[in-house]
Amino acid sequence: MHAIEELFPAAAAARQNAYAPYSRFPVGAAIRSGSGAIYSGANVENAAYPVGTCAEAAAIAAMVNAGERQIAEILILAESAEPVMPCGACRQRIFEFAMKDMKVHSADSGGCAREHAVRRALSACLRAAQSRLKRADANPLPVGEGAAEGGG
Repeated sequence: MHAIEELFPAAAAARQNAYAPYSRFPVGAAIRSGSGAIYSGANVENAAYPVGTCAEAAAIAAMVNAGERQIAEILILAESAEPVMPCGACRQRIFEFAMKDMKVHSADSGGCAREHAVRRALSACLRAAQSRLKRADANPLPVGEGAAEGGG
């Protein structure tokens, strides 16, 4: 059985339990851990956006709660015109536990799926962030003008 065929039902079941009254965009995620166990999660919204929980974060929390620390692959499932990718914060969460060749699968409820290498996607984001930080280090704010001083 192909990996996505095992992850899809778990993500679909989780998506059915999503709490998304504000966006009306339920998302389910399923993780295969390093041991082969499958963990799932759904998005849980809150009126005080952005304090909700993404489906990916919920699945990771379930995995960690079970004592595991490695993600072999993850599937994110949403009803959308295009399969969705994890947000930036979830990409970092996934990367934190990613095994070397971990794959991110994104799918819609019709089964249309894409596969991505999480390290390549996140590495590009980190390189861009590092580049911005280097530019900021070269042009620091004068004392008293940063967020630490209440300016941001």
